[in-house]
Amino acid sequence: MVAQRWLIPVEIIVAAAITLLGIPPSTVVARESGDNDPGFVVIDEVAGQMIALIAVPLNWKYLLAGFILFRGFDITKPFPLRRLERLPGGIGIMMDDVGAGIYALILLQIWLHLMV
Repeated sequence: MVAQRWLIPVEIIVAAAITLLGIPPSTVVARESGDNDPGFVVIDEVAGQMIALIAVPLNWKYLLAGFILFRGFDITKPFPLRRLERLPGGIGIMMDDVGAGIYALILLQIWLHLMV
């Protein structure tokens, strides 16, 4: 089962919008809390998970795999995600999760294409 092709650009646009909209408030919260990456800011997780699930069929196996892959990359932060986390303010808060989402997206898409 393949995601409907017209939906893919919408998914990309929404994920990009969430990412861009998340940067300013994340910057403010980081500055006001004194924490470079406050754990209670979750818009970065939303954006990263959305990216991981771009063009993924609505099937529990793929959704679960996307979640596990994203969380795995987000926790372990393989190269260069740790460096992205060091970017200033909300950019750093958002970009390491965007990177984790991209890593998960790549592996999930490889899996989907090998299954067909």
